[in-house]
Amino acid sequence: MGHTRDVSLAEARALIRKAIDKAEQLGLRGGIAVVGGSGALVSASRMDRGGAGGMARARSKAWISGTQQIPSAEHLKRMNFVSAPVEKGFVGASPEAVFPGAGGMPIYDGAEIVGGIAASGATVSPFFPAGVDRQNMIAGGQPANPEDLLIHYALGLPYVGQHGDDMARWISIFGSWEDEGEGLGMAPAPRSSAQSELDWAVGLSDAVMAEAASRGVLVSLAVVDHRGDPIQQDSMDGAPTAATFVATALAATAATFQLPSEQVDPALARVLPFATLMTPGGVPLRKGGAVVGALGIAGVSPEVAAQIATAVLAS
Repeated sequence: MGHTRDVSLAEARALIRKAIDKAEQLGLRGGIAVVGGSGALVSASRMDRGGAGGMARARSKAWISGTQQIPSAEHLKRMNFVSAPVEKGFVGASPEAVFPGAGGMPIYDGAEIVGGIAASGATVSPFFPAGVDRQNMIAGGQPANPEDLLIHYALGLPYVGQHGDDMARWISIFGSWEDEGEGLGMAPAPRSSAQSELDWAVGLSDAVMAEAASRGVLVSLAVVDHRGDPIQQDSMDGAPTAATFVATALAATAATFQLPSEQVDPALARVLPFATLMTPGGVPLRKGGAVVGALGIAGVSPEVAAQIATAVLAS
């Protein structure tokens, strides 16, 4: 038996893009995260106006599915049967499972579980968005809630709901269930076209990884908004697994203080509700003179991370 494997970055990004295509078609906005079989974050993307906090919730549900190797709804069901001390102990021993919600699914490569995927955010939920085409909310001849639909669509799996009674939600929105046919829920979604902020962040991520590859190093990176919430997170295949945490903390520091991360007084970070880090590697991102976010790079020495960031932003 070989070592635990993580889904590749290319595969993770392809799954996320499919989920975003379907989410945009359904009028949803949120974040989609993919972790590897080890639990390490591979890639995560926040749709435009996706709302703060969704990326963290998606990452937690993906972690549960990828590491426990079951849908996160099944994990939630099990947690409901254990005592409070056991439930508290599980989260204490597995802090990335802090949000044990339904909706996460394992990623199976035909031989083993190599990761997990989940979505959450501003309007990603099991409730039908206003004005949605009823045929888009049917998969395999049954009502399909939006959150579970976009994840099963991304994975190419037959739809199975994780959020309770889909039929009741359907009737509450559309009035009644007739002979609706197979539905269009699993029909190919058009390529998403309204994600300008995300496209910018992905382009920046690609430039960072290209610069890192040209130097023969492996990095992880985070692009965050001005509040420090992630827009795009990526880890090159083989990068240190600590690097995604470090990159996000560096980016959040640079964004919220509007300074290179190494210039921030560590004492000031105590008031913030998220991790920060005051070493080189985090730089603010400006548009028209205003700070719109920040970039954090990790997985190499802080000095090399700062050099990569400088080179990318200069180009």
